[in-house]
Amino acid sequence: MKPYLKVNEWRIIEEGFDPALNEVSESVFSIGNGYMGQRANFEEQYSGKSLQGSYMAGVYYPDKTRVGWWKNGYPEYFAKVLNSVNWIGIDVEVDGETLDLSQCQVLDFVRTLDMREGTLSRSLTAVLPSGRKVRIESLRFVSVPFKEIGAIRYSVTPLDEAVQLKLTPYLDADVVNKDSNYEEKFWDALSQHAAVDYASVEVRTKKLDFHVTSHMVYDLAAAGDEDQEFYVEAETHSREKFAGVTLSLRAEAGQSITLYKYVANVTSRDHLPETLADMAQQLAEQARDQGFDALLDAQREAWAEKWRDGDIVIEGDEKAQQAIRFNIFQLHQTYTGEDDRLNIGPKGFTGEKYGGSTYWDTEAYCLPFYLSTADSHVARNLLIYRYKHLEKAKENAAKLGFSKGALYPMVTMNGEECHNEWEITFEEIHRNGAIAYAIYNYVEYTGDTSYLGEYGFEVLAELSRFWEERVTYSERKGVYMILGVTGPNEYENNVNNNWYTNRMAAWTLEYTLEVANKLKAEEPSTYASVTERIGLTADETEKWADITARMYQPEDAELGVFLQQDGFLDKEILPVAQLDPSNLPLNQKWSWDRILRSCYIKQADVLQGLFFLGDRYDLETKRRNFDFYEPITVHESSLSPCVHAILAGELGYTDKAYEMYLRTSRLDLDNYNNDTEDGCHTTSMAGTWMSVVHGFGGLRVQDGRLILNPFAPESWKSLSFKVGFRGARLKVKVTGGRTTVENEGPAAASLTLYGREVDLPAGENVSGERNPQAGAPEGAEVS
Repeated sequence: MKPYLKVNEWRIIEEGFDPALNEVSESVFSIGNGYMGQRANFEEQYSGKSLQGSYMAGVYYPDKTRVGWWKNGYPEYFAKVLNSVNWIGIDVEVDGETLDLSQCQVLDFVRTLDMREGTLSRSLTAVLPSGRKVRIESLRFVSVPFKEIGAIRYSVTPLDEAVQLKLTPYLDADVVNKDSNYEEKFWDALSQHAAVDYASVEVRTKKLDFHVTSHMVYDLAAAGDEDQEFYVEAETHSREKFAGVTLSLRAEAGQSITLYKYVANVTSRDHLPETLADMAQQLAEQARDQGFDALLDAQREAWAEKWRDGDIVIEGDEKAQQAIRFNIFQLHQTYTGEDDRLNIGPKGFTGEKYGGSTYWDTEAYCLPFYLSTADSHVARNLLIYRYKHLEKAKENAAKLGFSKGALYPMVTMNGEECHNEWEITFEEIHRNGAIAYAIYNYVEYTGDTSYLGEYGFEVLAELSRFWEERVTYSERKGVYMILGVTGPNEYENNVNNNWYTNRMAAWTLEYTLEVANKLKAEEPSTYASVTERIGLTADETEKWADITARMYQPEDAELGVFLQQDGFLDKEILPVAQLDPSNLPLNQKWSWDRILRSCYIKQADVLQGLFFLGDRYDLETKRRNFDFYEPITVHESSLSPCVHAILAGELGYTDKAYEMYLRTSRLDLDNYNNDTEDGCHTTSMAGTWMSVVHGFGGLRVQDGRLILNPFAPESWKSLSFKVGFRGARLKVKVTGGRTTVENEGPAAASLTLYGREVDLPAGENVSGERNPQAGAPEGAEVS
């Protein structure tokens, strides 16, 4: 698809309306606040192609699994975040004609997502079939400081002549999920009420008993004298799951009629079901009493605070600047970390694909973003979310025939596996490695070793028990193997000895033993309590040590590379550059059989492992593997380009790092994979942030010190970003080959800049010059 969005540092702008691109725009222009989210659907009716989407965090439905044939171990259901009450709706009639942009001539159309303040606006001129022309202007947001409130300012202006205008603000819970397996509607009606000054609906899920209540109030104003009264007739409407109010009035030519709509959306996750109606009414009326402008001011202030702590500034490359802000913006809209019952879905609040459930993406890609940009309790809550699911993870392992240990789900809402593709449900067991690595990453970054005794060691022990039983010992080769798996690269299924899976399994066992020894020495009572509670024995830990020492990790000595899996070099190795571009993307052009037989990689598992365990491998090892795998990687996973960008930066491949950065950062803005209409790739957006901070910034943590080896692409005048680290707040600015790090406080920071160790007090700064030879600290000067 040819890019159609304007480049602007703080805004996403669409000029001109193309119905063929509407669903893409609905995804890109989505708004949210971590509690609820809304696709960029039009307020007025639209009969063209659209995915109506209003979502409430944590409200989901167990849609019965639909597969061609059943396999033992399949989950009974696939969990879906529900399309909830459509709270934005405002029907418009002009002299009896319904405003529908699919049936009108649309002129001067502009849709704008303002990332600085968290608002979505739209303006256009509509020429109705009768020839009447009206000007439409709207602005809406979901409030950050008042999480249950959404607000809309919607104006209609007749342009040529006076008209009889009808505006119908409404709430509609008679909605469907596009991804419903059996085209079932998931909501039952409880109540709906409409009066001349409000409307409300309350619904309940058919399973799991989630309740959602939406309450709407409004104000109406005419341009000119604000005290001038104008005559309005109000007519109420209610039917099952629907309530609204029609406001009829005469509008003169050039006179703007503005409707202010305030909606409170509340759920039984946060309030008792019997209190929802009163709570929603109270919140909606409070919002109206504050007024639209005051709510908007509070919204702007809340977003300004987010940007003060987490903005990334790129000078000299507006396209790159817009892209990173878009990614950061969507992450903040999706998850706030205040509720440890919530996690991060691959599409956030922007669409329904993948069900909105939790994947391994959170631990592998999202956790680093929150470690550096939020208080440590946010990342801790992400880990506690998994700890609370430990018993379910043990049940998941048991369902697959294991006598002990925990297998965390590939896809989940409540800890139970709910993915129904066999090569993922049964074989992508690498997800356990990401859980273990997240615990390590959190403790290493924050220094919060108390987490290990409270939660982490128990999880690690159950993960290790799973690996102990999942490995196969080869008597012939005298090594442990892991057979019949699928790595992160899903273009190879049911393979033996995927290097990434084997390596992360061995590392998990090793790290678990390291934590056990640490607790035994430093917190003996905690160690004794945990081991007694879970029945951990010395025989088990001895077995873990043996598996760690003798885990088979496929490698080709001649090429000096780790192998994706056994037999990978038996394939015909041809670079992607030799493919006719008409073959791409492979997943939309080739048969699955052809993909599986090819050498082409959706995302390089080996490079993922080299990033995670980067301190275990030297630069030349990373270089050989990068040079081998990158040319045969098609990056058809949204999680692929960011890892390549990080490693390319470390290796000094500046042009490749920049290329991969643009690909990951503009994945949705430029619709690289031709699938943005399904929703934005929210979890890969955290990978985009990593490509800047871990890639261009060279950020790592080792032995309690923050490591920085920053550089910026030559086309950038400067790059700056902020990270929090153990109480310090560091602003890093790179200009040319020189970097300045300022500690904005409040704690001192231990860091290593270009290979030199520095203890940086609050309020102080240091600077250094980068040696152009990647990975070589010699010549760095810190002042």
